[in-house]
Amino acid sequence: MRLRLFAYIVALLCLSLTFATSAPASERTDALARLAVSENRSEAASAITELREMGPEGLRILFDAYADEISRARAGLTVNEEAWQRLSAALDSVSQQRNSYASGLYWYTDFEKAKAAAKQSGKPILSLRLLGNLNDEFSCANSRFFRTVLYSNLDVSKYLREHFILHWKSVRPAPRVTIDFGDGRKLERTITGNSIHYVLYADGLLVDGLPGLYGPTAFMQELAQSEAVSRQVAGKNATDRQTILRAYHNARIQAITNDWVSDVAKAGGRVPEDVLDRIEKRKANPNAIFIAPVAITKMVTEVNILKAITADATALEAATDLTAWNKIADFHNADSRIDKGSIALITRQNQSVRDDAGLLARTVQNLEHYMALDTVRNEYMLHTKLHAWFVAGQAGTDVDSLNEKVYAELFQTPRTDPWLGLYSPDIYTGLDNGGVSKN
Repeated sequence: MRLRLFAYIVALLCLSLTFATSAPASERTDALARLAVSENRSEAASAITELREMGPEGLRILFDAYADEISRARAGLTVNEEAWQRLSAALDSVSQQRNSYASGLYWYTDFEKAKAAAKQSGKPILSLRLLGNLNDEFSCANSRFFRTVLYSNLDVSKYLREHFILHWKSVRPAPRVTIDFGDGRKLERTITGNSIHYVLYADGLLVDGLPGLYGPTAFMQELAQSEAVSRQVAGKNATDRQTILRAYHNARIQAITNDWVSDVAKAGGRVPEDVLDRIEKRKANPNAIFIAPVAITKMVTEVNILKAITADATALEAATDLTAWNKIADFHNADSRIDKGSIALITRQNQSVRDDAGLLARTVQNLEHYMALDTVRNEYMLHTKLHAWFVAGQAGTDVDSLNEKVYAELFQTPRTDPWLGLYSPDIYTGLDNGGVSKN
């Protein structure tokens, strides 16, 4: 009897301690959520900073506290705009992504913190490199499309939350231009620029990269393959990791070549005979591309290997004109369907499409075709080259170093050109100082 009484008293004490410790914590998070949308900017900034430091949990606190308001905005229903602007700004600051109410994604901007979170969770890292900042309206065009058609896609955002630790880093500011029509009308745009998602193992090991814009379905398919490989290399030594990654990238090159050949044929184009010959030879010896002359210097050998690896892509690129690309894009329209989450964000951003269902339908159709075209071109041409760098040992192990190579050689916007190809001192414009001004 005494033992039962003792156990009962202990249970009561534990329950009391639970309430004593949890209630203040709950009150604290409720207070932070309220302060984050305060009209007092100083109070709001302090609360937002604290929520940001809490990581994904800080973002969840805001989403839980304002679930009704966020649901209304996602559904395109009327909200108190003044209050919504404060809430939206708080969400974007905590998540470090513009329009994060539509995605619910938390992005690390400190790579070391992202790696720590990845190691703790066992998830790989998805690291976005872009021009501008992901939480700014005028980041580069690709990153704006990512926010609308990928991160706001219900399936994509769920997949990213469950399978990856997210991180972004700005490569350089996004070039921005204002066109003044002289009658009160102005157009403001960003020009040039590109973005890339890198998949990395928890310790920062490079696994793969997705250059440019992909449709939602294609994006998830590519990420699923990269995630599977990142799990394959878990616990392996450096040599085994490189062997696994090289085999993966070699297999992807061959799969892309086969898909490209099939698409060119379906589009009514002519597949180069040498490509067909190499495909037949690889069936008997899939690793034939690794064979290179041993009597020449290492530098020349690397160049020859890279040319051999990308020979099919080079030949197919020459055989695929814009008409063929558009036909091929039509074959992959299903990979670029825009879901209701993305459509809701598009309508919230644009008054014109909210009031005209026909205009919205045309806008979505055009965007889906653009995405399908971008998807196949990026996958067949750019991703093939990136795969080839991994196979030839030219990707390296450091993501920042590879990113410099990507922007210089894939995107043709090297850091050495501060004007991103938009200005050259030896081109005459008829303007004083070539139209260049410095503030």
